[in-house]
Amino acid sequence: MENKKEKRSFCKDWKLFMRGVKIWNELIPGYFWVKFVSIVFEVFTPYFGLYMSAQMVNELAGRCDIRRLVRMAGFAVTVGFAVSLIVRILQKKLTVMEILTMDQHEEYIMRMQNRHQYEHMENPDIIFLRAKIRNDFSAFGGGLYMVRWSFSELFWGIFDIIFSVSLTVSMFTVLAQGNYGGFLGFINSPFSAIVIVLMILLNARLSVRISTTSTKKSQEATSELSESNARWSVYAGLWSTDMQIFNLHRIVLREIEKYQVHPKWVSKKEKVEIRYGMLSVLLDAVLNIGIFLFVAAKAFIGVFGIGSFILYQGTVARFIRAVSGLAGTVGRLRYNNEFLVQLYRYLDLPNDMYQGSLAVEKRDDIDYEIEFKDVGFQYPRTQNWVLRHVNMKFKIGDRLAIVGENGSGKTTFIKLLCRLYDPTEGKILLNGIDITRYRYEEYLALFSVVFQDYTMFGFSVGENVSAGLSYDAARVRRCLERGGLGEKITALDAKGDGEAQGKDALAWAVGQSYDAEGIEFSEGESQKIALARALYKDAPFVVLDEPTAALDPLAEAAVYETFNQVAENKTSVFISHRLSSCRFCDTIAVFDHGQIVQLGAHDVLVAQGGGKYSQLWRAQAQYYE
Repeated sequence: MENKKEKRSFCKDWKLFMRGVKIWNELIPGYFWVKFVSIVFEVFTPYFGLYMSAQMVNELAGRCDIRRLVRMAGFAVTVGFAVSLIVRILQKKLTVMEILTMDQHEEYIMRMQNRHQYEHMENPDIIFLRAKIRNDFSAFGGGLYMVRWSFSELFWGIFDIIFSVSLTVSMFTVLAQGNYGGFLGFINSPFSAIVIVLMILLNARLSVRISTTSTKKSQEATSELSESNARWSVYAGLWSTDMQIFNLHRIVLREIEKYQVHPKWVSKKEKVEIRYGMLSVLLDAVLNIGIFLFVAAKAFIGVFGIGSFILYQGTVARFIRAVSGLAGTVGRLRYNNEFLVQLYRYLDLPNDMYQGSLAVEKRDDIDYEIEFKDVGFQYPRTQNWVLRHVNMKFKIGDRLAIVGENGSGKTTFIKLLCRLYDPTEGKILLNGIDITRYRYEEYLALFSVVFQDYTMFGFSVGENVSAGLSYDAARVRRCLERGGLGEKITALDAKGDGEAQGKDALAWAVGQSYDAEGIEFSEGESQKIALARALYKDAPFVVLDEPTAALDPLAEAAVYETFNQVAENKTSVFISHRLSSCRFCDTIAVFDHGQIVQLGAHDVLVAQGGGKYSQLWRAQAQYYE
């Protein structure tokens, strides 16, 4: 996938940001409105305090009317208390909402991922993009979290500017009576206000430019760091016994070093931030001095009193800080938009699989027939044919075994059968109708599959088997027993009688990812849980794609024999390298270089001495004779 940085306009940047706001608003409805109102009151509080303090100082320096002072003090305290109470209530509400953000964020990403077609899950470019997005989030807070945080900073700065400007307008419009020459004459003229406004605008412009440039330079280096960290996260999962025995870590480190950030990057980034940081501070200092002289001179010639001097000095100082802060926020937002572009690219991955509209026929006799008609397949981004001219037909109740050497196309055949991919050429028919015309979810429901790369989750045993939050406990136990875990479940029941009094066997967590008391199942036992999951679904088609690789030959044969018995009214498709495990099947399809080269029962195929099956059979049998 291309990862080119485009030069975006402010409008495009704003749209990226607002899409993030919209997502958060869907995840936590009302959050931004509550945050918005909270920011208004929080920003209002210090300005209201400054304004009332200025009025009271002016009163003390002028008529000093005690009753007026008491009324102003009472008004200030009442409004201050009311605003503080409102802010406290809003903050409590926001705290509750923000507690949910992590779960809501992860749930949203997972929900969007589940809409992707299976092809994306096997695309190495997309796998790397997903790792990079997660790394950017964990290392830099980049992505949707930065949107939520920046919303506060952005509107805080905007309202800071609005309130400060509204309270300082009179500083520029009111002039002293009388004629003054020189510097004081200039201060008392409209030109001084124009100069000050131009200084403020120039400072704002330079602040934005400095922030944008600083962020851009940091971003250039940080993108290298992000690339390096993403590579680390991918390679971190490669640790295995082979790395220990054969010192393969040397090769992994060599690969990582290609993407490592040079040590000079750190000092370079620090110099950039210090240089631009000092420049920003210097600009603010110059503007503050200019404003101070302007306000002090106007107070000296009597344009306003001491209280107003305090007010203007305070509001202008806050205005300058607000402009600098807003510039920094805008810079960070534009920086974060690089993360958002990647995230949205991932979330918006197209699902090109045709979504049919026909309902899968609900048959009481579950009489379904599958037919492959001259099916060929090439994986995306390759020109190699994995399957070619595959023709096969099987019905409910058939026992089909698929055998062949590694890379012969067996697993790809199953992926096409389950419509994880669509054929490149040819058709797959269900009861004479192209499977692409059926509703996708309804078609998938026909299959119960245990792949080689099955997954155990850190949920309870019952949830792992049922794949649901609620389940039929008796049915789960029957499936576990049929899958060969009856004794294990009995032992877990006994364990519940001792260490965890009354704990049901199905309630024990699988592994200790989320529960320190979880049960660590062996690989063979985990495979049996996966088999029980396939049984629990009770689909018309049961497919076992070498899920018993970790079992010994006798255990594997027992599992397949068990499935042969419990799936008597279903179509069973078995893939195994051990040909002896497939002898009970009605039909055996022999794959070689992407084609079915033989099709028939075990005895018939063995009798064909020059065939591929006979060759494979003899190669395995010689070690047992």
